[in-house]
Amino acid sequence: MRDFLRRIFKVNALFITVFVALLICGSYLSKVFFLEVMELKTLDLRFEFRGAKEPGPEVVLAVIDERSLAEQGKWIWPRSKIADLINALSDAGAAAIGLDIGFLEPDPASTSQAIGQVEEELARRKMLDEELFAQLENIRAAGDYDRILAQAIEKSTAPVALGFFFQMSREGVGGVDEETFAMQLANAGGARYQVIHETQRGKDFTGLPTAFMPQANIEMIASSTDYSGYFNMFPDSDGTVRWMPMVIKCQDESFAPLALSTLRAYSGDDIVLSVDEFGIKNLRLGRTNLPVNETGHLLINYFGPGRTFPHISVTDILEGRIEKERLKGKIVLVGATAVGIFDLRVTPFDKIFPGLEIHANVLENILRKDFVQKPNWVAFLDLAAILLFCSVLGFLLPRFKVFSGGMLVLGLLLFHIILAQVLFSRLGLAISLVYPVVTILLMYLGLTIYKYVTEEAEKRFLKGAFSTYLAPSVVSEIMKNPEKLALGGEEREITAFFSDVAGFTSISESLTPNELVQLLNEFLTEMTDIILDEQGTVDKFEGDAIIAFFGAPLEMPDHAARACVACVKMQERLALLREKFAAENRPILHMRIGMNTGPAVVGNMGSATRMDYTMMGDTVNTAARLEGVNKVYGTYTMVSEATYDQARHAVAARELDAVNVVGKKEPVKIYELLGLPGKVAPKQTEVNRHYAKGLEAYRQKRFDEAMTLFSAALATLPEDGPSRVMLARCQEYRKNPPPEGWNGAYTMTSK
Repeated sequence: MRDFLRRIFKVNALFITVFVALLICGSYLSKVFFLEVMELKTLDLRFEFRGAKEPGPEVVLAVIDERSLAEQGKWIWPRSKIADLINALSDAGAAAIGLDIGFLEPDPASTSQAIGQVEEELARRKMLDEELFAQLENIRAAGDYDRILAQAIEKSTAPVALGFFFQMSREGVGGVDEETFAMQLANAGGARYQVIHETQRGKDFTGLPTAFMPQANIEMIASSTDYSGYFNMFPDSDGTVRWMPMVIKCQDESFAPLALSTLRAYSGDDIVLSVDEFGIKNLRLGRTNLPVNETGHLLINYFGPGRTFPHISVTDILEGRIEKERLKGKIVLVGATAVGIFDLRVTPFDKIFPGLEIHANVLENILRKDFVQKPNWVAFLDLAAILLFCSVLGFLLPRFKVFSGGMLVLGLLLFHIILAQVLFSRLGLAISLVYPVVTILLMYLGLTIYKYVTEEAEKRFLKGAFSTYLAPSVVSEIMKNPEKLALGGEEREITAFFSDVAGFTSISESLTPNELVQLLNEFLTEMTDIILDEQGTVDKFEGDAIIAFFGAPLEMPDHAARACVACVKMQERLALLREKFAAENRPILHMRIGMNTGPAVVGNMGSATRMDYTMMGDTVNTAARLEGVNKVYGTYTMVSEATYDQARHAVAARELDAVNVVGKKEPVKIYELLGLPGKVAPKQTEVNRHYAKGLEAYRQKRFDEAMTLFSAALATLPEDGPSRVMLARCQEYRKNPPPEGWNGAYTMTSK
């Protein structure tokens, strides 16, 4: 018997090994959010354990700090003062200047415009002689701070790179005419890449950051130098800046960041960008290759916390208190560090870090060729480590006792952590730390726990876990064949179901707690019974909402049809309940349902002591969105095209529209379930005929014809919500036609 049990355990150990390997590899490839956040945090820890590094002598920061504001006046300074700074840096022999300051509007402190108005008024009154005109022109020139700054930049012996930023979306920009747009694009021209090698397929690559328009420096200043660059940065999901976007596209042109443009000004080298069908193939400044990923992002190798680079107060430069040797031959980055006027950033070393110093770190990375790299081939190394640890532990742990197995696991954990730190500190290579560690822990927990779990205990677990939200027949089948249920999560094709009671908040406010509980229990019991009758799985209840799915844990080829039939039956049962509730003077309930069919991860999710058999994935999110979309069209049962395609033989429905749902890139065709085949009312059938023709005309932008057809539908059935919505939309599009390239889909602006 003991040998038999050992053989059984070895078989299940193999199963656990394969399962953990597939689960972790799948999580790695799909980039599970919370694991990715943990991975980013371990990257920060590796910086801290490595410690600060001494930067080279080439880069210094000219900072507008608190002392500069105290001596030179509060920010914003007149641009003549920035011109004085440029002149001082040029006289000191700076090699290049990068301005982390934008001059996006004319200087409000400039007096040139006011002097021009005085000249016009004096000329109109014939009081302007040549001598007075000359004096006014001198005053006007002295007060034209924008021109003074532009001339200082032009005359500077140190080439100057200007900073600007990109508006990444149309939101917040307002109406922009073509002339303004073209001017902004032209004023950002100093940031364009000089040499681009782009294959035909590379032109179609859409993974690069794409901006709506540049918010560039004014033309007078922008035209004073050949160099400029954007200072946009995009933090990771936890708010930390770890990557610098080295390419931003706008109007099919590619632009460089401020740090790279400043280096171009310093070295005189061209920047060469190569793009193929997989994204950025190569980015090179002179002979230096930048290890960017396919989307053009550079992983920043931070040299240390704030003030790692030399800070020189701008006021000391302006007042001549700095030896020229400290600036001679240097790349000088100019920007603000005073609290309240500089952009606060979070980095692996500091929670409060000047954006100016991030540009300095990028400069230093390229100058020293000292990068932190995470090339594409590291993914193969990470996956190999996951598979290796699974194989080693899957083979050894079944043969070890608990303590010795724990020591083995501890040794592997320390080995991988130390290896990851050494590779990072010595070679600048960032391999995955979290996924292999999670693999080791999961293997140990899974195999150790399994040693103390008998088949009978597993059956009791399954029965207790699923009997409350699975049909009895499904529970019975699982008890007979527990191998059909993969604990921990697996990808399956399912039909996700979300329902909600319309206006439930106002209903709940009108009832006492006891009345509300009784009403909910009766409603949920009736609806749940129908779901279970159709072999569905109830995921959870959230107040009045029911979340369920069909097609798991047991495979169900007709899950979409069963789900649709269940929806029809639920709405029919609710209609009977409304009659009962009305007779009892209780609130009338209407239920909105959204469903979608597709792949999702289903399984036990949670902690070791508290789990829920639930579903996750894009399919699930879309179903939840469709439940809410009912409100837009005045419907109560909405399904996606994917669901209807598999259930069209079992139910009657009509196509409503195609919508761009929040969180989805591709439009989703939506359908309204109307009932079982042959049981749709004649009036509804007539409405469907008009609606279908109206929808076709609407998509072809024949809005007058569509309005006639939707009006005909409403004449047949005045309460038809979708016809009313589409009629109003056609009227709006007649006044404000949809944009060029409109695909007929309606964009949802909320979830």
